[in-house]
Amino acid sequence: MGLPSTKVKSNFHQNSGETRQRYLTLKMGMTGPPTTASKPSHTEEQPRRCAINPFHSIKFFVLCHGLLQLSQLLVSGYLKSIVSTIEKRFGLSSQTSGMLSSLNEIGSAVFIVFVSYFGSRVHRPRLIGCGGILVSVAAFTMALPHFIMGKYTYDRTTTNNVNNASDICHLRPQDQNLKSEICSVQESSGGYDMLSLLIVGQLLLGIGGVPIQPFGISYVDDFASNRNSPLYLGILFAVSVLGPAFGFVLGSAVLRLYVDIDKLSAADIDLEFGDPRWVGAWWLGFLMAASFVGMVSIPYFFFPKEMPKEGSRDPEGGISTDKKLNELKSKQEDVTQGLSLLQFIKSFPCILLRTLRSSVYLLVVLAQVCMSALMSGLTVFIGKFLEQQFTVTASFANLLIGSIHVPGAVLGILIGGAIMRRFQMSLRGSAIMCFAAIFASICATTPLLFLGCSTQVVAGINDNQSTLNRTFGLELSCNRGCSCKDHAYNPVCTTDGVEFVSPCHAGCMSASFETDGKVVNYANCSCVSAQTLVKPGSCGSGCYKLLLPFMIFLTLAGFVATFCQTPSFILVLRSVKPEDKSLAIGIQFMLFRVLAWLPGPVLYGSAIDTTCIQWETKCSKKAACRYYNLDLFRVRYIGLQMLFQCSAFLLFLMAYYFLKKESLRREQQTKMTTTDPRFGEERKKLMEQESETKLQLESKA
Repeated sequence: MGLPSTKVKSNFHQNSGETRQRYLTLKMGMTGPPTTASKPSHTEEQPRRCAINPFHSIKFFVLCHGLLQLSQLLVSGYLKSIVSTIEKRFGLSSQTSGMLSSLNEIGSAVFIVFVSYFGSRVHRPRLIGCGGILVSVAAFTMALPHFIMGKYTYDRTTTNNVNNASDICHLRPQDQNLKSEICSVQESSGGYDMLSLLIVGQLLLGIGGVPIQPFGISYVDDFASNRNSPLYLGILFAVSVLGPAFGFVLGSAVLRLYVDIDKLSAADIDLEFGDPRWVGAWWLGFLMAASFVGMVSIPYFFFPKEMPKEGSRDPEGGISTDKKLNELKSKQEDVTQGLSLLQFIKSFPCILLRTLRSSVYLLVVLAQVCMSALMSGLTVFIGKFLEQQFTVTASFANLLIGSIHVPGAVLGILIGGAIMRRFQMSLRGSAIMCFAAIFASICATTPLLFLGCSTQVVAGINDNQSTLNRTFGLELSCNRGCSCKDHAYNPVCTTDGVEFVSPCHAGCMSASFETDGKVVNYANCSCVSAQTLVKPGSCGSGCYKLLLPFMIFLTLAGFVATFCQTPSFILVLRSVKPEDKSLAIGIQFMLFRVLAWLPGPVLYGSAIDTTCIQWETKCSKKAACRYYNLDLFRVRYIGLQMLFQCSAFLLFLMAYYFLKKESLRREQQTKMTTTDPRFGEERKKLMEQESETKLQLESKA
């Protein structure tokens, strides 16, 4: 059967109708009317107008797509930068916050099937623009809880008179009522009601992000030259890492502002930045990111469905006939092209198995899954890790990640793409580059297991003389008559390095205040000697001096690991048939979401929760963790990363083995073809059949 005329027109439509008619006349040997050549000025000016139009340039598309990926991943990166703040504000465990961070992958995993089906059927740029608008709506949704819920409350020592100061030890019976916890209906439900809005926003974020990267990668690879394609993909992958970097930097900026800055004046804010109870303005970054992603989504509605392939124009400004015929042939060979949506969904498992039958494709994708699982836990909890291990603020931790670690990864991606372009690496060379980069990353990650300190001594929790009952609270013999609140958290530190969760638990009966009402120190503390001073604030782990070497090794590990980003994607694109390229990318990202990005943060969060040694309670319910066993935290967090790195190394090594085996098989076939005349005759017949097929396609065109 002949191709429908509309399909032929869509494949050949690059310029105006007159230019296309002149192109077909010259190529098919038809004799046109004299008027066809009588308008040289019109036909010569048309390509110039197309060249001037930026929406017909793949370079401009790469620029726009880089900005969109930057803004989209800024939203997701920003969410990861405020994980510890959200845990504190809503009273969440690390497992719950990890689940929240990965919820956007549920919507992505469901709708990625439709992306695989519509890959070559829809207007990809416009669908990318619609996804960007939906991401903007999702970011606005995640900022709503702040405007619905009340003000942030925390334990504090306030007084107008020393005798009625709160949060200290009261031995008189009439003062015991100060220690009872009053829970409203909203407080008893915790932050889970408001958490539902964050969940909805995350689901919308996942759905909106589905078409952005797969459609963008396939669009660039389709219309970029083979020489420049690795460079463009490297730029896009670098920007995809730069987006979270800007998210962490944005988080660092807004978390320096108090959470209720829009509800309270500066004079009414008692907490100081750096206090363990401080909660930053987590909602402000969502509003800023939503506005940015909405603006950069608009240009996509002006890009064409198809554009001239870079560097493939013929003298008449068109696209070469051979390349067009190859595209027509690929579309005829695409078995999914004639299926309806329902038929595609039913046949998707078979198509999935057919695509995964390629050993190299499967091994490389599984290796990428391991690295994606590593990154999912690293990006979500690295800020929390730095806060706990080195006693830094959430703002400073985000600044370190966004300005040092992530730019190092971006540089690694760019260098990896440049190496691919400079040396024009084969598939085997790409595999070697991948497993060599992962091995170097393992070597750089190993010292991180030993760069850290133990948890500071906290009375009633991890000191040898304390008695801890995590269900009914902690109590020491020295503060037994104080009736301290189990949920109280206003840490104080003694001059000999012992920390108490509140001045009440230290047995302090009085406090000294400055003129502005801030506590200077506590006095008459029954749990410490008379000569020991008790000051507000946490003692910290005392491990700040190791922060610099830790960041150096962490950045080095990320830098060398990202060398394999571009070559691994080139391995994926070149290990499948051209007509299966969009489908293979869709399956690849589906596996990323199902096997890495969805379970990864939950796995890391669960491992972190097992290292908790004291939980916060709100209305008799377990909330966020207050103190961790830092040695266990470090070993399990870094150990999980090394486990994923070793798995990726073995998988890339196996992919190289299969590539080498396939190369040897082809060399043997080539030798047999040149020595045996029968193979020469068969090859001649195949070439004749291919020539006949080409002529048939030309006649149909």
